Amino acid sequence: MDIDFSSAVPYNKEKYTHREMNTLEITTSTTMGEMLEYDMGIAYVLMQCGMHCVGCPSSIGESLEEACAVHGLNPEDVLDAIQSYLEARDQ
Repeated sequence: MDIDFSSAVPYNKEKYTHREMNTLEITTSTTMGEMLEYDMGIAYVLMQCGMHCVGCPSSIGESLEEACAVHGLNPEDVLDAIQSYLEARDQ
């Protein structure tokens, strides 16, 4: 998936330093809520992948894999897009 990350909300590393969330390992088992709390820019990536209900309260407790199943998306493709965003963010 080729996504332009320039419109993503910037990562606020200072906000999460005290919670050690700046090292969160995101997998297909990570919940939507955990990912969005870690970095709101991931919401933009998810929407670009076709997951437009990112703000839905019921999605917060779903794992990435569960959310992808609901939307007919390949969780590995979405995870790759998230990882690409995180790598670009940290450069």
